[in-house]
Amino acid sequence: MGGSVVDVIWAFCYLSVLIGLSGYGLHRYFIVYLFLKNRKRAPQPLAYFQQLPVITVQLPLFNEIYVVERLLRSVSELDYPRELLQIQVLDDSTDETRELTASCVRRLAARGFDVELIHRTDRVGYKAGALEAGLATARGEFVCILDADFVPQPELLKATVHFFTDPKVGMIQTRWGHINRGYSLLTRVQAMFLDGHLLLEQVARSRSGRFFNFNGTAGLWRKSCIADSGGWQHDTLTEDLDLSYRAQLEGWKFVFLTDVVTPAELPVDMNGFKSQQHRWTKGSIQTCKKLLPRIWRSGLPLPIKIEATGHLTSNFAYLLLACLCVLLHPSSGGPQSGWLRMLLIDLPIFLTASVSVAVFYICAQRELHPRTWMKEILLLPALIALGVGLSINNARAVLEAVFNHQSEFKRTPKYGIETKSQTWRSCRYMPLKSLLPVVEIGFAIYFSYFVWYAVTHGQYFTLPFLVMFQCGFLYVALSSLAQWWPRFNFPSAREIAFPA
Repeated sequence: MGGSVVDVIWAFCYLSVLIGLSGYGLHRYFIVYLFLKNRKRAPQPLAYFQQLPVITVQLPLFNEIYVVERLLRSVSELDYPRELLQIQVLDDSTDETRELTASCVRRLAARGFDVELIHRTDRVGYKAGALEAGLATARGEFVCILDADFVPQPELLKATVHFFTDPKVGMIQTRWGHINRGYSLLTRVQAMFLDGHLLLEQVARSRSGRFFNFNGTAGLWRKSCIADSGGWQHDTLTEDLDLSYRAQLEGWKFVFLTDVVTPAELPVDMNGFKSQQHRWTKGSIQTCKKLLPRIWRSGLPLPIKIEATGHLTSNFAYLLLACLCVLLHPSSGGPQSGWLRMLLIDLPIFLTASVSVAVFYICAQRELHPRTWMKEILLLPALIALGVGLSINNARAVLEAVFNHQSEFKRTPKYGIETKSQTWRSCRYMPLKSLLPVVEIGFAIYFSYFVWYAVTHGQYFTLPFLVMFQCGFLYVALSSLAQWWPRFNFPSAREIAFPA
């Protein structure tokens, strides 16, 4: 490689990256352990309200013409006394969604609902700003937040509100369901990603006394908890994670309900998914920078501080994975490496960094789908490949957060897709083009050379992993480019919302 000094530097960087990934792998094993230990300790309400309280349902919207009618229809079907329900439509839209939303609100008002339409023209604070503006006129003691792509079940409020009989409970989070899980390979793999977080991580943290976060939607807040914790703030892209940690630092308790499921639509296009992942990743690192020093200065028990650190820094794993892709070269493995290295370095790192991913998602699928989990985990190679393919996109998000690069809140476009017969390719709200797919194609070609080298040099042990890297980058890149070829004539939002 050009000299012993270069070899030493490369080896140091390579092993440092692998050790870092192994550390996050061990943390993943710890989450599985906490989940298995606490999964049967389902939370129960302290008591039940004799008189149900007033609840305000907040619906933050921005250019959601494809899903707003579905959202408002499902909210109107909530099984809760109408006189105790306030609906706030927080619509910051700049397109025809405003007209459609106003029409829906008028119809709800005519049916006797207490419904309020709040439209801001400046969008200060984006979603966090809209939620904070709504609180000024919210008459409910408790606030339910639902994003535009969610379809709450009628029993949502009655299944959750009684947990607020405990005055220490500040937030209740329900588990997300997936309306269009079977739409494509992308949505099926996304569902597995989310199931791991929304089941294992949330259950493990909430039932073991660790900090966990509101997921931004499909949950309820005590209004006084929001105020006591400093309100909604918009100096990060993950206002939900930020407020969650601030509230728990103030001593509020959170509840996660596994069995209360609120269905939502998964992104069906790769660029929308990448945009969502970029926002979540960048926002989590911003929150880490903002709150981690405060966490370590607090009087919290050491186990909670350590777990919070693992949680808030977890997306640095994408930066490590991107570095690993750069540091890898064909001669870094294989028979010539020797059995000693394999036993002392390769095998331990493989068990911690790689096998932990499989154990994590197998555990989640087995819990959620006890009869069909073996069929679900056949997609595990695709899940790992997608995670690898996203590494460049998410590593960029980490670096932007680290170096304080400012960017606007870009909401994930949703198209009302529920069945395979529907298509999204002629819809509006497509994410902007970028050069990132070109970089991803470059990595796919790079790993294609790795695959060829492994075959010709008999390094068959490494071949499955190299193929996953190759396919992951290729799939993400080509899926990102797919929406632009062939070109489509996009109908206007008015033509879709108000057909002749």
